[in-house]
Amino acid sequence: MRISAGLPTGMEGLTYPIPFSEPETILTIAQAAERLGYDSVWGNDHMTTQHYVRAEYPVAPRFWEPLITYAFVLSHTKTLKVGTGILVLPMRRDIVVVAKQIATLDHFAKGRLEIGVGLGAYREEFDALQPGSTIKRGDILEEGVQALRKLFTERVASFEGKFYRFRDVELWPKPYQAHIPIYIGGNNANNIRRAAAWGDGWLPAGMHVDTLRAGVKVLREMAERAGRDPAAIEVCPQFVVHIGRTHAAAVERFRHTQMSKHLISLQKSTLKGQGSATHEEINLIGTAAEVVDKAMAFRAAGVTHLLGLYFAVNSVGELLEQMQMFAEEVMANIQ
Repeated sequence: MRISAGLPTGMEGLTYPIPFSEPETILTIAQAAERLGYDSVWGNDHMTTQHYVRAEYPVAPRFWEPLITYAFVLSHTKTLKVGTGILVLPMRRDIVVVAKQIATLDHFAKGRLEIGVGLGAYREEFDALQPGSTIKRGDILEEGVQALRKLFTERVASFEGKFYRFRDVELWPKPYQAHIPIYIGGNNANNIRRAAAWGDGWLPAGMHVDTLRAGVKVLREMAERAGRDPAAIEVCPQFVVHIGRTHAAAVERFRHTQMSKHLISLQKSTLKGQGSATHEEINLIGTAAEVVDKAMAFRAAGVTHLLGLYFAVNSVGELLEQMQMFAEEVMANIQ
């Protein structure tokens, strides 16, 4: 099972305080992930500040564009891979430019790049960038994935959709990788369907192990009906992590982090319908032994990659401590 760490490209004000994500901090976290043996780092994608963050903070958060950020990260690391968790396609109008950026970065990365795409957790961001649009974000996502595949595989590609259109585009060079992985993000059943149809993996977030197990079963059944090998589709959930010396200490610390507030804000979108389970029960929060047990349960449920683990902390120093603790006391016992 692969294990990767979250990179705070767009997390100030959401999951971490302001300030938090200095450019130097981003590089420090990435280099620590490489040194500690994490497979990759995964950053998120925001274009404008969410309403509740504006209400809470008098200053604006810094949201770094992930693909450009990765150009710097890759130049300061040697083996670490990078991934977008997620790249919000509905906020990116020119899919040919996106394809060119991905292909370029993949060459300079020598294949150390993976792509997760999705709708985005906050509809308000899409409305700010596309005011008055009546096109469904799900339609945009589906068109975007299909358009990217065409651009990455066909010598001269054309596409005619509701949102994306291009004709006779010769995108060259193609990505460095013969097949660049594209994961579909989101907990909704529609995203399981999209992953089974077009994706290299399914990327849910904060999902209870029982719900995840049921989702994996549906994913595999859909993949088989589509004539695909279910084993070739990765299951890559994101979780929040906080390790304490006691269970009570871990829970208490988690509840006093900005990450806890963020998860509450997502209960109306990404985490809608998670049932009666608490965030502490769902996520990797507890002692190291408890976190090992949870991780093993996720692996038994079909997880192949604990993708972009986000550590619940309020300072960079604490984040680095949690990353090291997870690597030494958890990672070594589940790989």
